[in-house]
Amino acid sequence: MVVLKTLDEIKEIKKANEIIARLYEEVLPKYIKAGVSTLELNNIIEDYIRTAGAIPATIGVGGPVNPYPAGSCISVNEEVVHGIPRANKILQEGDIVGVDVVTNLNGYFGDSAITFPVGKIDEEATRLLEVTKVARDIGIEAAVAGNRLGDVGHAIQQYVEKNGFTVVRDFSGHGVGKAMHEDPCIPNFGRRGRGLKIEDGMVLAIEPMVNEGSYKVSIENDGWTVVTRDGKRSAHFEHSIAIIDGKPLILSKLD
Repeated sequence: MVVLKTLDEIKEIKKANEIIARLYEEVLPKYIKAGVSTLELNNIIEDYIRTAGAIPATIGVGGPVNPYPAGSCISVNEEVVHGIPRANKILQEGDIVGVDVVTNLNGYFGDSAITFPVGKIDEEATRLLEVTKVARDIGIEAAVAGNRLGDVGHAIQQYVEKNGFTVVRDFSGHGVGKAMHEDPCIPNFGRRGRGLKIEDGMVLAIEPMVNEGSYKVSIENDGWTVVTRDGKRSAHFEHSIAIIDGKPLILSKLD
């Protein structure tokens, strides 16, 4: 069931998202470089979130059997999403690294992701990042009241495939706000005019995951890390948005 948010609730959700926006814009770019481990990055992220008065919300997700162990998901090259930060996972010049962070600030959740280049990356990686970022923005533009979720997915898919890449189909965007994952599910592919109608008060995470090669993915033995089956690279960009007065307002960027 989709729970619509009040304007006051949206303000609180925005505060949780702004912590991530500052992290991505002002903090992490200084540390994304060759020779740094993904665990080092995670420790910086967790410290920053806690200093801001929030909780790194991904820790412990998944329950008692195989809880997610870190305060961020850091995915390198062929890793699509949910990469577990590790001391022996060292960034190399030319890598691309996706960082996905969820914050819990006084019971309200922020969720945003970005893929960073590590030093100088090749032309195809540059294009992959740019196409994925634009696809996210095109999806957001389609998220207006009266449209349907299929319109969002269709817009993302058409743009990505026109540029020679593919969208991951096994993972999707989602509602967010009072929990990390809420209804509705928002696929990054679809048909116009299908799916739930978008309306004021919805808070949605729009997050295309785009692959260089096939859209098919697998989950590694750790039970979390999603990788492309063909070993080609993947990029991930995500914003949390709210539908206000019929239009999308991006919550996970600084004003």
